[in-house]
Amino acid sequence: MNPADNRKFDALATFAVFGTIAFWTAGAIWIKYLTGFVDVWTQNWLRYVSACIFWLPLLFYDVRKGNLEPNIWRLALLPSLVNIIYQTLYIAIYYYLKPAFIMLLVQFSAIWIGGFSLVFFPQERALITSKRFWAGAILSIAGVVGVIVFKADFTATKTFTGILIALVSTVMWATYTISVKIAFKDVNSRRGFSVISIYTVCGLSVLAFIIGKPYECLEMTVWPWVCIVVSGILCIGISHVLYYFSIKRLGATIPAILLLATPCCALAMSYLFFKETLNIVQCLFGLILLVGCGLAVWAQGHLKKSNC
Repeated sequence: MNPADNRKFDALATFAVFGTIAFWTAGAIWIKYLTGFVDVWTQNWLRYVSACIFWLPLLFYDVRKGNLEPNIWRLALLPSLVNIIYQTLYIAIYYYLKPAFIMLLVQFSAIWIGGFSLVFFPQERALITSKRFWAGAILSIAGVVGVIVFKADFTATKTFTGILIALVSTVMWATYTISVKIAFKDVNSRRGFSVISIYTVCGLSVLAFIIGKPYECLEMTVWPWVCIVVSGILCIGISHVLYYFSIKRLGATIPAILLLATPCCALAMSYLFFKETLNIVQCLFGLILLVGCGLAVWAQGHLKKSNC
């Protein structure tokens, strides 16, 4: 029986989503902080190397014990290629914009993920009949749009460039999410990401040494290195495994809607570190976004009952 067909509320998968939210929120702060030390290509490479090394011992153990799923190296090729493109775009945004606003922009991926899911996964089409889901989705999207439109420097050149990069990255993130769900439907989440991380590191290494300035990292003090390693392990290595687990148990659409809560978390942290604020109108739309997220959580139970 598919876990998604269980009538009970999937507490473990929901916990995984909220763990992802926490790590990705912290990751946004770390990424922005590191923009002052290394270029986008080098930062991307170093953080992914940390995540890759973290899971490598367990992957070696699986190889020795013959635990790897058949064709896992082939299945990981497409998701890895998409991930390289997405990661490059996502990190680049932080060289133009501040964390909370970025976290708002990238939530547009929920629209793409929802559309892709309804096309590729019949079991998720029950959401079409869920009034709670559509109410949550509409409120969440309206909240995101409102916060963006009422940003004071919305039309500034640097801001506009960052927005364009962010919007393209939302399509790539949705593509990555769906490709992972299709390729790894019968693959252990941790092993799947371990293989993807190896491919991704290879691609990012080429970009870092051809386009970036990796020698800049040699000038960094201890603290930036700590930020790179810790953020790489928590915000890439562990968070991606949690996200893989959640989309396998809940489907791709619901976790994407729940992740709309990350901008509010990011705003609180970004205010402390970068003095980033939202105006009153943006705060009101942010509240609408949170209400939408709550309805999406409620819709999870409706989806499970509809599939049984």
